[in-house]
This record gives sequence, C-alpha cells and structure tokens, in this order.
Amino acid sequence: MIAPRRVSFDWERTPLHWIPDEPTATHVINVLHLLLPAGERWFVKVFKEALPLVAEPGLLKDVKGFMGQEATHSVQHSHVLDHLAAQRLETEPYTRHVDYLFEKLLGERPPFGIRLSAREWLRFRLAIVAAIEQFTAVLGDWVLHAEGLDRAEADEVMLDLLRWHGAEEVEHRAVAFDMYQHCGGTGLPRYARRIEGMVVVTPVLLWLWIWGTSYLIRHDPELGGRLRYALREHNKAVAKGLLPTWGQLGSAIPRYLRRSYHPSQEGSLRRAVEYLATSPAARSAAGAIGRAALS
Repeated sequence: MIAPRRVSFDWERTPLHWIPDEPTATHVINVLHLLLPAGERWFVKVFKEALPLVAEPGLLKDVKGFMGQEATHSVQHSHVLDHLAAQRLETEPYTRHVDYLFEKLLGERPPFGIRLSAREWLRFRLAIVAAIEQFTAVLGDWVLHAEGLDRAEADEVMLDLLRWHGAEEVEHRAVAFDMYQHCGGTGLPRYARRIEGMVVVTPVLLWLWIWGTSYLIRHDPELGGRLRYALREHNKAVAKGLLPTWGQLGSAIPRYLRRSYHPSQEGSLRRAVEYLATSPAARSAAGAIGRAALS
C-alpha cells in the first residue's frame, strides 16, 4: 500500500558540504532541495484537480497515497532549505523563479492568454507530472544503489533523506503514469501528449539543474567565489559514483517514449522496500505510529 511516512530529520550536525571535499557533487544533488518543495506541492495541486475524474477505486487509493507522500517530500526538502540558510547559503533568489514556474506558468489556467480548454490544460499538466516522475524513479533507484556516496562518507542524515525519498519514488513509480493514462484521453492523442510532456520536461529540467548548481556553487560561503560549476568536475564526481551517469539519465527517455512502456519496469521495488524497512527516519516514524496506537 502506498502511504506517507511521517518522517523527521535532525540537520544540526549536517555540514554544508555533506559529501566531504566534494562541493560540486554536493551542490548538484542539493538542486533537489531547490526544486522539490514547490514542484511536489504542485504535483499535489494538479492531482487534486484531477481526482474527480478517477473512476477506479484502486487507482484512487494509490493516487491519494502518492499525494500524501509527495506532500511529505515537499515539507522535508523545505527544511533542508532552512538548514542551508542557517549556514549562510540563501536560496530564495533562485527558488522564487521555481515558484513562478509551478504557480504561474503551470498554474490552474494556461499562461499568457493561451487558448486551451480546462480539460486539455489539465491533461497536459498530468503529462508533465508523469514525465518528471520518470526521472525521479530513475534517480531514486540510483541513490539506493550509490555505494560511492557511502565510500565518500556522505553525511548519514542527508543520505537517509535521499534514500528514504528515493525509495518512495520507486514505490510509487507508476502512479503518475497510470493517472495520466486514466485521465488523458485515448489512442494516439493521449500517446502524443505523453511524448509532448517528456519533450518539454527534459530540456527544462536540465536547464534548471545547471542553473541551480551554478547558483549554489557561486553563493557557497565556504567556497568564497573560488569555484564555478564545470562539466569536468561533474564528470569526475560521476566517475567516483557520487552522481548518476549521463547514460543512466539519458536512457530513461527512449524507454519512456515506447508506446508499450510502463514505469513498473523501472528500478527495484524489492530494494526500495528493504531500505524503507531499515531507514532510521522511516523506522522512527513507524515506531511513533505504533506507540500512538497503543496509547
């Protein structure tokens, strides 16, 4: 059953460079914290709009569980932004643009007076969510297997956040896709809109990630302007297993474009469930629920 886990994390001892001596890798991953609070709040808003269209009880149950998980992700990544601010790395000059993207450009009505019916606009945004979730499932599976982060002695709390989140992304990997398929019409138009969603998401996500990494490195108070984001440094981190390879990310696109594709093919659900059973944050949340039930 897909359901939110009421986790919490203590950031007091987490350093700014939580992968020791790896500021580029640290900030490439930190872009998640810049994008996800607004992005996952938006996921929930779009799904709330579409809930009345869901006629299948099983899908409706999964969608509500998905919404609860995504809302929890948004809150926990927001706490990381507070932690970065406490370490003198302000993120608001970047995140206000992310807020504008999701709240205005992808809000309840089409921007710039674009003439599109409410139904078609909702279907387009559901296609965007499904395309983004393709990448989050790939990233979630990657971080669950990223032994390079363990070898680098990455901060345990941050690693637990990323792996708890990644495991839940694998756990609900098919929900956004199934929601789109259910609400997105039929036949070729539905498939074409799914492709359109990926065509829009891929370059925008790449641009936001490069911009976000550049912003974090440039404003990092411990670096003092001595470093800039460089593809060479990024690739060095990839070679160490600290970041996913370009092939792992890029190959997710042609898989998604296959007409017969379904996200249940992505990642290892067994690995995700195993991690959720051992995650310090998830275990603490489960224990709190158990104690509440007994009281």
